[in-house]
Amino acid sequence: MTQTFHSHVLEITTGSRETVTDLTAECEAFLRDRADGRDGLLNLFVPHATAGLAVLETGAGSDEDLLAALHDLLPADDRWRHRHGSPGHGRDHVLPAIVPPHATLPVIGGRLALGTWQSVCLVDTNRDNPRRQVRLSFLAG
Repeated sequence: MTQTFHSHVLEITTGSRETVTDLTAECEAFLRDRADGRDGLLNLFVPHATAGLAVLETGAGSDEDLLAALHDLLPADDRWRHRHGSPGHGRDHVLPAIVPPHATLPVIGGRLALGTWQSVCLVDTNRDNPRRQVRLSFLAG
């Protein structure tokens, strides 16, 4: 059996505020181009020390709820030992331990096998870095 591997980097501008950016459409477009109707795995990776990936519902308030929960859990204040950047930036470096910088998702028939309300999202609380990359890699089964 021959396995096929395809990779692509998304360039995302998140701006200067905390964001949850839905990447589902970009993931589906990548799979339309690369999966060719096959089953496999889609791996996403954020090569940044201050961002992560989450699978969650968007558009019904869950994205804002996630940011609020992260703000409660990781306040943007002066308690952090990591102190460069904007006030509270040290918490951004803790974020990937809670919202990991990677996700691996099943692909069935060339399409993401997500639940009805699930979306693939970039979570970025770092206001100092408005440009992010997300590597998409498809491994056919």
